[in-house]
Amino acid sequence: MPKIVDHNAQKEKVAHAAWRVIHQHGLEYASVRNIAEEAGLSSGSLRHYFATQSELFAYAMKLVTQRVNERISRISFTGDVLKDAPLLVDEILPLEEETRQEMEVWFAFVVKSFSDPTLGSLRSQVDEDMRRLFSTIVHALVQQELAPLQLDQELETERFYGLIDGLAMHAVMRPEKLTPDLMRSVVKRHLYSICKPEIAAACLSGRDPKQP
Repeated sequence: MPKIVDHNAQKEKVAHAAWRVIHQHGLEYASVRNIAEEAGLSSGSLRHYFATQSELFAYAMKLVTQRVNERISRISFTGDVLKDAPLLVDEILPLEEETRQEMEVWFAFVVKSFSDPTLGSLRSQVDEDMRRLFSTIVHALVQQELAPLQLDQELETERFYGLIDGLAMHAVMRPEKLTPDLMRSVVKRHLYSICKPEIAAACLSGRDPKQP
């Protein structure tokens, strides 16, 4: 009987090979031939799954976001934004070796996206999704009466999003300095800074902010 090939599994195999090539050698080394060699395929076989390099990169880029979304979907949220937001951000930041490599590859794709319209469209979509996520966090702080009603939610959304982007980049650039514990502390301190002063003071002192 002819061998049955799982095309989705093969495409993921190729995408992971692309990640490894980019992580180890940089995007400029990520030719179809080099990726095919890393995946243990011929260039012809690889083109059976991806007609162009751009198509391969787009799939590999989508796979990065898919993995982040899968991690987020496994979180057991409590409904308390002060507890849930740090858990959610944990799945976005590169807190361990695997997710740091994932973030390195993502940044390489982001740079490439400025010259590749297909990747540019994907980047814009992810940017909107991420911004919506931080907007939800900020809105929840107001709704749960943890932040002032007059809070500039748009400004705080951009500030929170910018902070996480910066932490992610610095974690990739200097992981020996920006440890997971330090990143988590920065995220919590920023989260408390959006809250009402009495809520922030309770959180920083280790008290339950919802208790009188």
